Amino acid sequence: MSYIPALPREAVSATVGASLDAVQKKLGVLPNMFRTFAHTPVALNAYLQLAEAAAGGRFTAKQRELVALAVGERNGCDYCLAAHSAIGRMVGLDAAQIAAARSASADAPGDAALLALAQRIVDTRGHVPTAELDAFKAAGFDDAAILELLVNVVLNIYTNYTNHLARTDIDFPAAPAQRAA
Repeated sequence: MSYIPALPREAVSATVGASLDAVQKKLGVLPNMFRTFAHTPVALNAYLQLAEAAAGGRFTAKQRELVALAVGERNGCDYCLAAHSAIGRMVGLDAAQIAAARSASADAPGDAALLALAQRIVDTRGHVPTAELDAFKAAGFDDAAILELLVNVVLNIYTNYTNHLARTDIDFPAAPAQRAA
């Protein structure tokens, strides 16, 4: 049961409602996480603006979903794992790619480097050793990519922690349990 409930659409202000309507139009559904953010335009707009900025960057929708899965797994966010497993399938990821991303691995070397650094950003709270940043660059990335990846990681930490605090009711099919490595 949620701690901070997802608000019904009719219970929010006109401004917040318009934002929720735009989310529903884009996704075809209005997930509980957005109805939870709707308690304050600050939370909802923070998510929407950061997500829009991240979507306008160099990483593809598939790569952004891979990162979301790796970060969600590291943070133990069942809501985000369920949501990004579903969204990942919508952008073309298969079950094996979704499972691998949750373990911060991928077949494509660039994606593998992206996930390794995303996971290390979470694990080290941003204090990633220089050698690991250099390895990311050696995989074909630059300083701008490091910062852009950070935006994607932070976006997912924000949703992970929101769902932890709110105990958001999961309204996506549950992600399968991962076997211990």
